[in-house]
Amino acid sequence: MASNDKQSLSHVDDLGKANMVDVSGKPLHIRTATASGHIILNPETIALIRENKMKKGDVLTIAEIAGIQAGKRASELIPLCHPLQITKLDVKARLDSTGILIESLARCTGQTGIEMEALTAVSVALLTIYDMCKAVDKSMVIDNIHLINKSKEEIGMQL
Repeated sequence: MASNDKQSLSHVDDLGKANMVDVSGKPLHIRTATASGHIILNPETIALIRENKMKKGDVLTIAEIAGIQAGKRASELIPLCHPLQITKLDVKARLDSTGILIESLARCTGQTGIEMEALTAVSVALLTIYDMCKAVDKSMVIDNIHLINKSKEEIGMQL
């Protein structure tokens, strides 16, 4: 990569080293991101979860709580991710015919996006399901973790 190409990358300094972007000069916006992911489970595992008979407890509720906790800690896990003042973090787990769908919504008022928090919430919720079901299901597959949407909206002089 030519040296002038390095300068066009936001997370690389003049020497090509990883660098956290300075967002102090950016205006505050209300930022929202939604993400989702899925875990494929055996039909027997789905039945155990539906009947709340998993030995480790209520899989769906625990996964939702784990996702919320993880989303709040994204900046501790991802090296160049800024800590954000999160105003909303919601994680929903829903059984479907092949497993569990996780959806997250994250919102903040800040100077940089909140998509990593939404994606981290989904990922850890799915990993929690994997952990809770691994004793009874050896063929689980986590798939399709992706950002659905991100947006920012001006907040004007309300602050």
